[in-house]
Amino acid sequence: MSYDVAIVGAGPAGMSAAVRLRELGASLVVIDEQPSPGGQVFRGTERNIKSPVFSALGKDYQKGQALAAAFRASGAEYLHSTQVWQIEEGWNVFLTSEGKARRLTARSVLLTNGAQERPVPFSGWTLPGVMTVGAAQILLKSGGMLPEGKVWIAGAGPLPLLYATQLLNLGGRIAGYLDTSTPPTLSALSRLPRAWRDFGGLLKGLGWLRDVKRSGMMVRHFSDLRAEGDERLDHLTWEADGKRHRVKADVLLVHEGVVPRIHETLALDCTHRWNEEQGYLAAKLDRWGETSREGLFVAGDAGGIGGWLAATISGEIAALGIASRLGISSEIERLRQVAHLDRRRDRALALRPFLDAMYPPPRNRLADEVIACRCEEVTAGAIRAAARNSPADPSAVKAATRCGMGPCQGRQCGYTVQALLAEVHDLPIESVNFFHIRPPLKPITLGEIASLETAEAAK
Repeated sequence: MSYDVAIVGAGPAGMSAAVRLRELGASLVVIDEQPSPGGQVFRGTERNIKSPVFSALGKDYQKGQALAAAFRASGAEYLHSTQVWQIEEGWNVFLTSEGKARRLTARSVLLTNGAQERPVPFSGWTLPGVMTVGAAQILLKSGGMLPEGKVWIAGAGPLPLLYATQLLNLGGRIAGYLDTSTPPTLSALSRLPRAWRDFGGLLKGLGWLRDVKRSGMMVRHFSDLRAEGDERLDHLTWEADGKRHRVKADVLLVHEGVVPRIHETLALDCTHRWNEEQGYLAAKLDRWGETSREGLFVAGDAGGIGGWLAATISGEIAALGIASRLGISSEIERLRQVAHLDRRRDRALALRPFLDAMYPPPRNRLADEVIACRCEEVTAGAIRAAARNSPADPSAVKAATRCGMGPCQGRQCGYTVQALLAEVHDLPIESVNFFHIRPPLKPITLGEIASLETAEAAK
C-alpha cells in the first residue's frame, strides 16, 4: 500500500496531525503499538469513559476522549497493535502485527511516538516489586489496577505527584513518598514569572503536593536509596540526618522525568541536539517539525518534552509542514496564523522552562555493583572497566560487555553508558556518542521476517 503520509504513534500529536492532514485531503495511515488511540497520556480513554477511573484520572485525561473521537471520524486508516521495526528512506515502513510482517510506502513519515521514562539505576532497581510510576499508571489506565500493600513512591516532578493523587482518589493508600528533588535553584526561581502564565498548571501541581503531604509520610533531603529483599522487594533503606533509615515496602514506584524516544531518528542518521539542562538527545527540527532528513518529521514529546497540550499543537504544525512538502497546500503560513498555533504552543510551554530547571536529572555516581544494563545484567563496574581499556565509544563497551545488546536495544542503559564513559574519560556527556542504532528497531522473529517475503510475492 502507498500513502501520502505514514504517522507512527496515535498519541496527542499523532491524532492531532492526522485530523488536520485529513482535512487537507491527504491519504494517510496511522501505525500504533497500542490497541486503541490515545498514546500514554490518554491510554484507554475510550474504554474508561464509563469507569470510575475516568473521573479519577482528572480533567486533562478526559479531554483525550474528544480528540480520540475526532481522530476516529477523520477517515485516517488506523493500524493498531502494530510495531514498526524498520524505516528506510523512500519512505518504506516495515511493520509486524499478529505474527506477520508487511511493508508500506509513503511520501512522508511523521514520528509521533512520544517519550519514555528516564531510566535511573540504583541498588535493587531490578527486584520484583520495583517499577516505574509510568508503568503503574499504564496498569491503572489499562485495567483499573492499583498497587496493594505498603506502597512507596520515590521521584521528582509532576508525574509522581499526579499518580499519587489519582491513586488516592480511587481509594488507594501510600505508605510514604520519597521526594528526590533538589532545593529550587536561582535559575528555577528566575523562571517563575513566565510560569505564572500557566497559573492553572501551577495550581494543579500545588494541589497534588498538598494531597500527597496529607496522605502520609514524606521524606526529603536523603541519599543512597536502596531497594532490598531476597526474591523480591521487602524493604527500603536510605541515608538522612547522619543515619540509615529502614522501612517495610511491598511496592516501590520510581520516576525521574521523561526523555524523547530517539531510536528511530538515530537509526536514520538524523542530526540531533543535546538538551544540557535535562540531559537528553532529541532530533533537530525546523519550525515545521522536519528533521535533517527531507520528508521525515517529528512532533510531540519525541522532538522534545513539552506535555500533551503542546504535543497536539506541534502535531498540527507538522501536518501543515508535510502538506507544504507534498504540495497538498500552499497556504500553510496563513493557516498557521489563523489557528494561532505559535501563540497557543508558547502558552502551552509556559511552565516547561520552570519545570526543567526545578527537576534536573539525577547526577549521582553509580556504585560499581549496581546493574546498569538490566537486559544483560551488566554492572556499572563492568562498564567502567571496559571503558578504561577502550576509547570513549559505546560500541566498544557493547562489544566487551554485551551492554545494549538485549531486547530493549539500549533504551534502558544508553544514557547510563554515555554518562559512565564521560566519567571515566573525564569528558562532557554531550561529547560522548549514544549507541549506534541498527535495525530491527523492535525485536522480531525470523518467522515474521520470512512472512514478509511471502507477502511481497503475493502482491
